[in-house]
Amino acid sequence: MTVPLLIRIAPQCIGYKYRNFAYRWCILFFTFVCYVAYHLSRKPISVVKSVLHHKNCSTVPHDKTVNVTNPYWCDWAPFDTSSYKDLLGTLDLSYLIAYAVAMFISGHIADRTDLRLYLSGGMIMSGVFTIGFGLGYFYNIHSYAFYIIMQILGGVCQATGWPGVVACVGNWFGKGKRGLIMGIWNAHTSVGNILGSVIAGIYVESNWGLSFVVPGVIICVVGILVFLLLVPHPKDVNCELPDHSDHARVKYVSRSTESLANGEQKIGNDSETTALVPSSNQEKPITILKALTIPGVIEFSMCLFFAKLNSYTFLYWLPNYIAEKTTVSASDAAYTSTIFDAGGILGGILAGYLSDRYKMRGLTCFIFLIIVAPMLFIYDQYGHTVPFYANCLMLALCGLGVNGPYALITTAVSADLGTHKSIRENSKALGMVTAIIDGTGSIGAAIGPMLTGVVSATGWDNVFYMLIAADFIAAFVLIRVVIKEIRHRLRGEMDTVVIVLPKMTRCRLVSLGLLCIFCLGFLLRGNV
Repeated sequence: MTVPLLIRIAPQCIGYKYRNFAYRWCILFFTFVCYVAYHLSRKPISVVKSVLHHKNCSTVPHDKTVNVTNPYWCDWAPFDTSSYKDLLGTLDLSYLIAYAVAMFISGHIADRTDLRLYLSGGMIMSGVFTIGFGLGYFYNIHSYAFYIIMQILGGVCQATGWPGVVACVGNWFGKGKRGLIMGIWNAHTSVGNILGSVIAGIYVESNWGLSFVVPGVIICVVGILVFLLLVPHPKDVNCELPDHSDHARVKYVSRSTESLANGEQKIGNDSETTALVPSSNQEKPITILKALTIPGVIEFSMCLFFAKLNSYTFLYWLPNYIAEKTTVSASDAAYTSTIFDAGGILGGILAGYLSDRYKMRGLTCFIFLIIVAPMLFIYDQYGHTVPFYANCLMLALCGLGVNGPYALITTAVSADLGTHKSIRENSKALGMVTAIIDGTGSIGAAIGPMLTGVVSATGWDNVFYMLIAADFIAAFVLIRVVIKEIRHRLRGEMDTVVIVLPKMTRCRLVSLGLLCIFCLGFLLRGNV
């Protein structure tokens, strides 16, 4: 692989001693920016829904030439009908089904191609189709087929992102602090959603076409930077390889290093721990069937199916829900919805920290899923009746609970399973494992918003009942993994601290829980 000139020069400017550190953290930051761009280009559709079909046209300013006898005169055709929720739901479904199907293919391709070229091409094409959707406003396009095609092609191109960036980060970072590091890194999802909401919210009421064009231009620019800067694997620049097995540190030396008779390379020198690592040209990407045999892949894939169903329902419908349940404008609803994503950032970091602390990724996800269910019920019942600051607090807690397991599974869990001992540290397995897990989750992500478009016609309460049921099912499919983790802990097979929390920590948690219950009761005392 030819390393881009800019990334070859920049980290070496601070000296060889810190070269590995510079490369590793440059890649972490850069992949963070990449996926922020991916997500901010997905968000506009959820913001624009409220102007494609207004809640009440009688509140929209108009001149005397408007036929106000038509209750849909202010809506954008073809969404100017009473079945607009079905049309908008199908729009989401077409995008997410295309994304889910392409995800499985994307993982196959990502393991077999140059990730730098693959990601840069995918980002630029994603930007093109995001801009294409916005051009419908400027060219006065009212064909439903046009918007469906833009969504499908956009979904296919967006599928290049996740397997690529997770493979890059997994290649550069070992398992030691992977949960915390990737929990912080996974904030890109929420940061992208927040930026996407803010950017789209700026233009939504005056020129919704720019709500798509501006994010589309941004992801195209970042795609060009990927082509100029990204280094997918440390061996491409003779950097230290991360430890994927909780054992000795591994270093990569140039290809001129002594080759062993069996085709493996000796890593390191006499003063350091040495290891045998298969040379990259002998590594073969694994098949889908092989990836499915890795312990935990099926369980976490099914869990993500329901967890992502929840997350993407909020992603695509939360601004619309806020606009319908309250009296705020479309732009204010977009800004308010960012509180959910802010809570999601904390949820991803907290889940990552706890899973690192106790080495029990499955149990961490299970606890988050069980706790968030009553939070969703409380927000649905009382969120729109309490003061604004209380609404924001509830929304942030929901974001924390919903995004915690979603973030953990799509990052640290995927990277762990992609470097599982059963596949002998094959660095070309990450893309496939990630694609299977996130592809399965993306099917749930497609079904959730589609069902919401249908179910919301019967009342938003039923939508939240659906989300709560999905949470419990997601927790249920992890029971086997949770039992296995607990057994390993009880047998002492996991070299970590004991499960039982210190006494002071337990007291603090109980006190915090009682304080939260008291505050919540105080806020709701006049509304129950």
